[in-house]
Amino acid sequence: MSPYPRAEERNRMVERQIEARGIHDIRVLAAMREIPRHHFIPPPYDQSAYDDNPLPIGNGQTISQPYIVALMTELLRPKRSDNVLEIGAGCGYQAAVLSRLVHRLTTIERIPAIVILARNNLTSLGIQNVEVIEGDGTQGYPQNAPYDGIMVTAATPEIPRVLVDQLAEGGRLVAPVGARDIQEMMTLEKQGGRLIPEYHGGVRFVPLIGKHGWEN
Repeated sequence: MSPYPRAEERNRMVERQIEARGIHDIRVLAAMREIPRHHFIPPPYDQSAYDDNPLPIGNGQTISQPYIVALMTELLRPKRSDNVLEIGAGCGYQAAVLSRLVHRLTTIERIPAIVILARNNLTSLGIQNVEVIEGDGTQGYPQNAPYDGIMVTAATPEIPRVLVDQLAEGGRLVAPVGARDIQEMMTLEKQGGRLIPEYHGGVRFVPLIGKHGWEN
């Protein structure tokens, strides 16, 4: 049982919004039940933290709906030994979920105020295996590469080659790819020097801003 408040709401969220829509990885479901989504959302929106919606976190940014967080996490296929890179830290919620599933996570955020928000949120929960970096996520973070998994949590017109180069052999990359207004959730797996793509349906994310993404 989660030690955090509002556990019953999280249980309902997982049962009705996540399991009911086809997410079955028991480790992902356990992490979603444990991490308190309301902790990452400012008032008054925190009252709706366990609804099936994205919500504002300030500075024109949003926290993704719970199902999308669970879907991207399951698609990444995280392992306990993994070294993972997240592009777009936001408020830190996705990073907190991943922190329960991987060995080490580096997450990059371009907006200074949101960097501070993410760091504060993660620190206050005692999460120690996540490093929040301020910078242009479209360029990755070669200092901690190679990565077993890379998750891009904003819409990119194409997957930046620099991120593929930082992906380890056998690693997986998850990203919403397409136009600014509508994208396709996509995975790439690096096998024998080849990139194996899969597609997982339409989504809508805020744009990925940076050198290898969209202009601001």
